[in-house]
Amino acid sequence: MKRARIIYNPTSGRESFKKHLPDVLEKLEIAGYETSCHATTGEDDARLAAANAVERGFDIIVAVGGDGTLNEVVAGISPYEKRPKLGVIPMGTTNDFARAVHIPRKIEEAVDIIVKGDTIPVDVGLLNDDRYFINIAAGGRITELTYEVPSKMKTMLGQLAYYIKGIEMLPSIKATHMRIEYDDEVFEGDAMLFFCALTNSVGGFEKIAPDASINDGYFTMMILKKCNIGDFIRLASLALRGEHLNDPNVIYKKANKVNVTSEETVHLNLDGEFGGDVPASLVNLKQHIEVFVPVEDIRELDRI
Repeated sequence: MKRARIIYNPTSGRESFKKHLPDVLEKLEIAGYETSCHATTGEDDARLAAANAVERGFDIIVAVGGDGTLNEVVAGISPYEKRPKLGVIPMGTTNDFARAVHIPRKIEEAVDIIVKGDTIPVDVGLLNDDRYFINIAAGGRITELTYEVPSKMKTMLGQLAYYIKGIEMLPSIKATHMRIEYDDEVFEGDAMLFFCALTNSVGGFEKIAPDASINDGYFTMMILKKCNIGDFIRLASLALRGEHLNDPNVIYKKANKVNVTSEETVHLNLDGEFGGDVPASLVNLKQHIEVFVPVEDIRELDRI
């Protein structure tokens, strides 16, 4: 019998997963998995629990929570040569990765995808040789939004909490001088933000990096050059419709390796959580982890 380890954030999804846990355990047991679980207790606990599960030889690990919990589980799995397959039950506010690979928010439907057993290999990002991400690495004042919103506010308001925080942050948004090397090209100048995306879903919006592939070995990279607040709001509106890519203020490229430096302080966002400061060396680890997904849905969208 194969073994599965569920790692879940008990505070995600308005704390609703726990009441579904017996049904999830039963489904996985019927599917042939001897299943146990671990409830996270704080920051970095999911990473430690995932690493422990790898070392104990579990066949699959199921991450239950938001993008932050998933990030920690991926970080726990990624350093190992032999890596378990990864299941995802999205319980967070945005669920960017799950959204990109069409894993549904309903718990029973997400479990059915794991039970069906179809997987694909997905790319993982490596930051400075010791941090990992599965959806996005970004820098610039506005990218700090996702981890500055209090957890209680996200629980109460959901996605609306980000919009409220974004409006609050507008007056403090400014450009920062950066040097960004991407493969054989270089940008040096003032930028409002940059990001390296591994999927097409960025902050819950699916048209900001519309042609991102989950396993081609390349980041979809965007740099927004210095602009005034009026242009910033205009570009944000265009980005929601996928009409920003040809704007002269936007650099939009594919890159396997990206290096970012700045003499100013630039905070990094990794999968919606604080990821330290630049300098940043970003490398795409092609097809690094096998993830349970609805394969046919993704093929129809040309994401693999």
